Amino acid sequence: MSTLERLRTVLREEGEPLAGALATVPAGVKAEIGALAASGPRASGDPDEYELLVEAIYEGYLLHYATPRLIETEDPNLALLAGDRLYALGLERLVALGDLEAVRELADVIMLCALLSARGDGPACELLWLAGARAVGFGASAEHVRVKLLLRSGDAGAVAALAALTEPRALA
Repeated sequence: MSTLERLRTVLREEGEPLAGALATVPAGVKAEIGALAASGPRASGDPDEYELLVEAIYEGYLLHYATPRLIETEDPNLALLAGDRLYALGLERLVALGDLEAVRELADVIMLCALLSARGDGPACELLWLAGARAVGFGASAEHVRVKLLLRSGDAGAVAALAALTEPRALA
C-alpha cells in the first residue's frame, strides 16, 4: 500500500468529519516529500513512519495553501480544519518517535510557509518543503539554518538563497 493510501486509511479510521471528505488518491501521485525525509539516516529507525508523518503534515499545508491530494471539499472551514488536523497528526506521530529536532524543523516549515504566503511568496513554499524534508532526514546544514533566518527576517535575497539551497546539486 502506498504512503498516501496508508494516510488515507488513517484518516478514514478517525471517522467524521474528514472520512466523508476523503478522495481517491490520484493515479501517479507519489509521496515525494515524505520519501525524501525517509531516505535519510535520521529516519533510518522507522522510514515508513517518517514518510507517513511528513506526508500528513505536507497534506495539511496543501489544504491550507494549494491543491490537496486526499481531501475533497468546497467548504473552506472543513479544509482549514482538515489542514490543522493533518498538521497535528504528523507532529503527534513525530513526537511519539522522540524526534524533537524534526518537530522543530517541520514547525518551522509550517510557520515559514505562512509567512511566505502572507508576503506573496507562496510558490517558494515548495522549495521550503524540499529543504525541510531533507533536514528531517539528513539533518540541517549551517546553510539551511541561515536560509531559514533570512526567510524569517524578510530579507530580499531569502527566496533566492532558498532556491540555491534546493538546487539538485545542493540536495545531493
